[in-house]
Amino acid sequence: MPVAVITGASLGLGRALAHALAETGWSLVLDARHPEPLTRATADLPGGPHRVLAGDVTDPAHRADLVAAAADLGGADLLVNNASTLGRSPLPAFADLDPTTYARILEVDVVAPMALAAGLLPQLRARAGRVLNISSDAAVEPYETWGGYGSAKAALDHASRVLGAEEPGVRVYAVDPGDMRTAMHQDAFPGEDISDRPLPETVVPRLVALLDARPESGRYRAEDFG
Repeated sequence: MPVAVITGASLGLGRALAHALAETGWSLVLDARHPEPLTRATADLPGGPHRVLAGDVTDPAHRADLVAAAADLGGADLLVNNASTLGRSPLPAFADLDPTTYARILEVDVVAPMALAAGLLPQLRARAGRVLNISSDAAVEPYETWGGYGSAKAALDHASRVLGAEEPGVRVYAVDPGDMRTAMHQDAFPGEDISDRPLPETVVPRLVALLDARPESGRYRAEDFG
């Protein structure tokens, strides 16, 4: 039974991917910051065994708990770094971005996912595993007011490339899932109607197709699969 660690699993893409993998026989280690939404999101997960641990991915002790939970299930075959933050809403111009907020964005969106990947590497190496880092088109396009988030995702993209080069036995992907109708996307456009964006569930089959195809490590767009 393969094992996946998924961060940010209480909402949006993380929740949708968790349910899709559980339905196909994966055991899961699931994380989100707030326990109540995470409990609600995982209450009806099929299959198992699963481990559900609320906490902050920037906390080294919490990351260690996730690594230990994966080991308890037999070892991670997949890490999905989905947890992320925009900083604050509405998004400010780069010149107005508070340095403390920017540091938090970098910590959540770059440092924590790469640290979790490092912690899980012994398990991933043993299973020729995969790391799926959720990126964004903001990593490559200069959208106004997206400087903090976009530069963090650009850093995550490059860190993913480096890790992929250093770990030839592990596939490391930075994947742009495209626009989705999620709480985070709504936070980026407060007061606007985003009902025309696709639901995260429509993106999940493309991510699964990418994982099944096992291409070389690199940056990909979900729309190119499935």
